[in-house]
Amino acid sequence: MAEPAPGNDHRICFFGDSMVQGTSDPTCQGWVGRVGAAAWNQGYALTLHNLGIRGATSADVSARWRAEALARLQAGSHKYLVFCFGANDTTRLGEDLRVPLARSLAHFSRTVSDAQLLHPTRVVGPFPVGEATQDARTRELCARYAERARALGVHYLPVAGQLMDSSLWRDDVAASDGCHPGAAGYQLVADMVCAWSAWWFRSSTSF
Repeated sequence: MAEPAPGNDHRICFFGDSMVQGTSDPTCQGWVGRVGAAAWNQGYALTLHNLGIRGATSADVSARWRAEALARLQAGSHKYLVFCFGANDTTRLGEDLRVPLARSLAHFSRTVSDAQLLHPTRVVGPFPVGEATQDARTRELCARYAERARALGVHYLPVAGQLMDSSLWRDDVAASDGCHPGAAGYQLVADMVCAWSAWWFRSSTSF
């Protein structure tokens, strides 16, 4: 796909969980709102649809994304899809995970494959949630998603390891609700996305 031109009518849907929704951000922007504001500052006329839902798993996103995207991405606009899920899959319910690894990978593959047939698609990996054992599972899931993304040819930004290693992220989560960051942590993620070389509306500095 050619690089998007500034101006025009760019519409983008973000699907995922509470980290997409921006839970615990006192500014109510989260990383998604900050990414959208940065795109406007780059000169892009962007309509942003934040479709993050607290507690959503890969199964939940897989079941709902298509209908929600079709209802919002109208004809005549430049359309984009972004997914960020998986952290809730790694939550334990008794002896089991909410979504076992094999099923999580299957949801990822089906969702991303179908999405790419409709519109340009990007995937941001699952976020850590401040609990060491679960975060270890999330780091592994992030790596497995990356493998699947490479096989499917979709651009994927793995964030779990970098966030877990960031003192800014850890301190901001600890000062918030112990699971989600506040404004500083979401700004950190927004900066990562805006500097991502595969991002459509990236800043001048990329990695």
